[in-house]
Amino acid sequence: MTPKAIGWAAVAALLALPVSAQETADSVAPEAATAGAFAGASDAAQAAMRAKAENRPVEAEDWMVVAANPLAVEAGAEVLRAGGSAADAMIAVQTVLGLVEPQSSGLGGGAFLVWYDAASGELTTLDGREAAPLAVTPRLFQDESGEPLGFFDAVVGGRSVGTPGTPALLEEAHRRWGRSPWPSLFDAAIGLARDGFTVSPRLAGLVEGDAERLGRFPATAAYFLPGGDPVQAGDTLQNPAYAQTLQMLADKGAAGFYAGPVATGIVQTVQGAPGNPGVLSAVDLALYQVRERPATCAGFRSYDVCGMGPPSSGALTVGQILGLLDHYDLSALGAGDAGAWRLIGDASRLAFADRGRYMADSDFVPVPASGLIAPAYLKERAGLLAGDDALPEVTPGNPAFDHALNRADDESIELPSTSHISIVDGQGNVLSMTTTIENGFGSRLMTGGFLLNNELTDFSFRSHRDGVPIANRVEPGKRPRSSMAPSIVMQDGRPVLAIGSPGGSRIIGYVAATIIAWADWGLDIQQAISLPHAVNRFGTYDLEIGTGAEALQQDLEALGYEVNLRDLTSGLHGIDLRDGLKGGADPRREGIALGE
Repeated sequence: MTPKAIGWAAVAALLALPVSAQETADSVAPEAATAGAFAGASDAAQAAMRAKAENRPVEAEDWMVVAANPLAVEAGAEVLRAGGSAADAMIAVQTVLGLVEPQSSGLGGGAFLVWYDAASGELTTLDGREAAPLAVTPRLFQDESGEPLGFFDAVVGGRSVGTPGTPALLEEAHRRWGRSPWPSLFDAAIGLARDGFTVSPRLAGLVEGDAERLGRFPATAAYFLPGGDPVQAGDTLQNPAYAQTLQMLADKGAAGFYAGPVATGIVQTVQGAPGNPGVLSAVDLALYQVRERPATCAGFRSYDVCGMGPPSSGALTVGQILGLLDHYDLSALGAGDAGAWRLIGDASRLAFADRGRYMADSDFVPVPASGLIAPAYLKERAGLLAGDDALPEVTPGNPAFDHALNRADDESIELPSTSHISIVDGQGNVLSMTTTIENGFGSRLMTGGFLLNNELTDFSFRSHRDGVPIANRVEPGKRPRSSMAPSIVMQDGRPVLAIGSPGGSRIIGYVAATIIAWADWGLDIQQAISLPHAVNRFGTYDLEIGTGAEALQQDLEALGYEVNLRDLTSGLHGIDLRDGLKGGADPRREGIALGE
């Protein structure tokens, strides 16, 4: 079955969408990636771009890396080609992404990592999520009368900045699974930062769309708006401050980030942000630790879909959606059938209702994780999908738990940004990592050549509703709930798929639908990633504008849904391991898959 056979638009239609400013700086549909946009792209990278444009997966036998920018992918490929591990390659990829795709991720942010170890057969998840400073209070995002601030009033400036986790995660991954010398993994990013890289059409469009906010802070404006004008596609952009920070990391490890001049620069930038200072301190940086968490796995067909548990809601909510749909035959309906999307949409709504009530940082709030994905609970909830029309209303369920819960529903705002990396190395290790600074360009604060996150705005701005506490309320040291869903799909104890995406809370729908397309509808990994999006979280069905998804509008409205046509700029990157390696990169962004 191909997208053409099921009546959906070809990938060329997606690639033709123009670069334009949308509701956030990172929800822009980019122009097609071309070799000209990435000066010096290798023959393999150019071939990968052609494969994506033709909706074909890239195939390999030994290793593969898929990420959001060709320069970052090539840096990772060099590490793998030299015998490095997936963890080594991730460090090279992430440090280049922080330079060439700074709006989405970087040293000033955080990440969740899922790892399959080929030697032991074990799955490990590492939590590198940002943490709330110790000095925060429940009123962090409220005005003098106790009402929530406007979203961007909270985001732009120091108030929204949590303790970054990415540098600590890079070091911990290398300590556990690295094979290459640590300092060598920064060479590609240091060289590009020192000598300059070519600004891509996507980055240029995003800077132009967010110029007013980027212009509020001198260091940020000087870099992205030199001379007062946004950087342009094709410009050569140098970042010597970032090169210096990376050299510090290469020489001193994560200690060179969490103490010393880099840490001092972070604290001064946050606490001195004009108009909206924050409370992040040197103590917060010094205390930060990566945490290993149990992998969250849920059954779907013959697979176990595994990922990151709390403080991420990603694996639990994806697992709930797929567990509910496991009771229905989606393959008989097909990807072009509105009946299939009724089941998917209402399963998502049920899962999001539970997400809003129960999911948060489990170090601070009891989360009924096992109860939420228990087969008996999902079977009971799946019965709600047995009708013919959209559910008129959706409420949270009552999963099994070891004591009573009384929680109010969350109302946090989580808008698109972020980046995803999938890697398989020559030893058979598999890495799936989603990495972020939250909103596009994060807090808009820049120090040491990198942007600082606005991750604290992933907390609920209210702490209580009608006297009942909200699970995802802000507390000192707590990690905000995330929707990031880096996933490794297992079958008979072996990895068969690595997948993940950016996209705010829509990440969950993007990942779940891609797994369904791959597992139930017989699409290869590139076709599954390229499939036009239809996403429902809270009742309204979002359909990807300018694609074949628009054909569903009339039928979905007849089923009782309100429908919204809009840009849905995911960044899905996946590797199918079932027969060799097949990689797919999202045509909505600039990424590619490379392998040998």
